[in-house]
Amino acid sequence: MPLKWVLHWQPNAGTTVNTQILNEVSQCVESISGVKEGRWKATLTSYKPMVREQNLSAEFPRDFLGISLPEQPNKYYFMIRGQRLVVEADSSIQAIMEKLQSYKSRVALLFEGFQYQLGDFQLRVGKVVPNHSENLRGIVMEVEYLPISSIEKARQIMEEFVDIWQETVSKRSLPGHFMHIEPSFSEYGLLDHYTAQHTALQYATVVAQLIVTQQATRN
Repeated sequence: MPLKWVLHWQPNAGTTVNTQILNEVSQCVESISGVKEGRWKATLTSYKPMVREQNLSAEFPRDFLGISLPEQPNKYYFMIRGQRLVVEADSSIQAIMEKLQSYKSRVALLFEGFQYQLGDFQLRVGKVVPNHSENLRGIVMEVEYLPISSIEKARQIMEEFVDIWQETVSKRSLPGHFMHIEPSFSEYGLLDHYTAQHTALQYATVVAQLIVTQQATRN
């Protein structure tokens, strides 16, 4: 499948994200001839085990993340960070977990916004909000390069594109910038050939970074 980078908005020290920044970022995509194609949405959920007997708690992962991706509607992806695992499952697994009452949903975050076509690139720009809330937690941008599925072969092209993008955004003098943190895919057994599991792991990395940023702004 086509390769993706998932970037998040890193606010300057002493500032926070807001809808004005999101609107300006969306305008930036249109200013470099991005054609709006419609809406997109992904949901990431944090789960914790419902352990009835304390002596069994060590047998269960303490917590893990699950994510549904718009391009894979029939699949669901789990990231178990303690064991360095990314697992692909059928989307029905969510209903099974609910019936078994083995794990409880702790926090659900929605990523939602608009998708744009820009030559060989597809961009998705959107907000990060808790489920059933409009409290903005962050801004993400997904950059997809359609012709290549090799992480290393696409690296230079992606870096050049992001450089051009950062320059476009900087002209608006916004209080922050987009940041790309590439997870250690090899630690999770993921190879150079890009898959949806790579995307799931990138979203988990972005969420971890958003939590760090929010804690820093509170201190």
